[in-house]
Amino acid sequence: MILLIHKIGGRIVEVRKDGEPMIVSSDPCNAIWNLAEKFPEEKILWVEDELKEFLDPRLAEKRILHERIMVSYAVNSKFLPGNIGYVDQLPFININPEIKFPTWRMSSDVGGIKGKTLLSFKEEFKGIRNFDFLLNSIAKVGQQNGLFCYSDPGLLQLNKLPKTANARGGDAELFSFVHRHYKTIWVYVLFFCLIRYENRLPITAFLKAFFDKKFFGKVIDIPEITQTAEVNEASIDVIIPTIGRSKYLQQVVKDLSRQSLLPQRVIIVEQNPAPDSTSELVQMLGEEWPFEISHIFTHEAGACRARNKALKEVKSDWVFFADDDIRMNREVLENVIKEAVRLDVECLNLNCKQEGEETVFKKIKQWGSFGSGTSLVKSHFALQNEFSEVFEHGYGEDADYGMKLRNSGCDIIYHPDLELLHLKAPVGGFRKKPVLEWEKEDPLPKPSPTLMILGKRYYTSKQMKGFKISLYLKFFRKQKTKNPWTYLKNMEERWKRSEYWSARLEREIIYQKTHAIKRIKE
Repeated sequence: MILLIHKIGGRIVEVRKDGEPMIVSSDPCNAIWNLAEKFPEEKILWVEDELKEFLDPRLAEKRILHERIMVSYAVNSKFLPGNIGYVDQLPFININPEIKFPTWRMSSDVGGIKGKTLLSFKEEFKGIRNFDFLLNSIAKVGQQNGLFCYSDPGLLQLNKLPKTANARGGDAELFSFVHRHYKTIWVYVLFFCLIRYENRLPITAFLKAFFDKKFFGKVIDIPEITQTAEVNEASIDVIIPTIGRSKYLQQVVKDLSRQSLLPQRVIIVEQNPAPDSTSELVQMLGEEWPFEISHIFTHEAGACRARNKALKEVKSDWVFFADDDIRMNREVLENVIKEAVRLDVECLNLNCKQEGEETVFKKIKQWGSFGSGTSLVKSHFALQNEFSEVFEHGYGEDADYGMKLRNSGCDIIYHPDLELLHLKAPVGGFRKKPVLEWEKEDPLPKPSPTLMILGKRYYTSKQMKGFKISLYLKFFRKQKTKNPWTYLKNMEERWKRSEYWSARLEREIIYQKTHAIKRIKE
């Protein structure tokens, strides 16, 4: 283990290898490349001089579990200001400082990465002279190429966690970073937002950014993880909500019965809103299966309610969330748990494709969403959370549940090599829904009220403004009104109606839950 101690990211104070001092360049960027070349198998830590007393190097070293991990923690300083939210609405921007949280936003305050992993980026980034810029560039490009990047409070032994950290980067660094790491259109969006919302005109920083080298879309080969995994003791429950797809569901259960690693139980929540309806699964439930089947039949429709009912029945170490119209090969459950253990993660999203469909994302990576019909989750985290019924019959429940997992300390990893076949059944399913009250408005609220709820719950104020601007730009091409002033007036009204309905939906859910609790007590 190598420890690099620096002063405000600008000068090396000391470097130690296994406690012994070393002589290296006084420049942090040069030093970290040289150390990675000389000691590729070592874990390289960095810490700000005034924070070194809070660092136990041996404990911090253990936070870098394998070759695909990069960690840091912002105590006094972060690199980019919150204005990055104008151009990025993914979950990795608004960091929860209380827990280990997935993010590419690295800090030079304290952090670490393995030497040979660092070397993968040298050819692209050796010209960067700003230490904070370098760390954030490695993480931003690395995250898209299979590097797992985290804000980790466990790196330091602090009595009190910081609430805020000051940004070292200004407009010049921000525009340069956005141009290098995003599509060029986002440089213009950022410039517009600063004029529109902050009454500023950073013309020099805006223009200079276009002379910087692009890193967007760069392919980097991250070293493979050397550790292996065994799943002999692993147990798994499978959750399947279903409505009107008995034939498809039976195929799923048969596939589960042929698994090399059998589930302990399959929890089926069958819904039929017709008051006089009965189960369509009587014959299937009467058959012999190599696992326990827990069957719940209800007239109350909705995928969120169904999954919440099923979660209450979970007893195993892992939960597999499955759709009722998928097919899987016999090694899927065994392989998905092996990979979760090998990668040391608590949630894997599988690659669910239709027949003949090409894989879009071909690398294992930290995932910005969550698939509620294609995911494995450690039960410890799955049972801490529930699907919010405010999204029932709408869209956004997957993303909301994913954010709840992240804020519980559970990262979500997409795995392209673990595949499911999605049959996309033409009958049944949970998207067959009644017309909602807000859908009767003309024009419709924009965005949909459930997506507005997502933004209000998890975006920073600047992410929300960036989301609004990007929505207006994207939708302009898809509608008939080409007069920009008429369009803006119309969209402002639709946005306000979306805010109204999102607040109303939230209030209605709170009201329903409050009265449900009262009825239970009575």
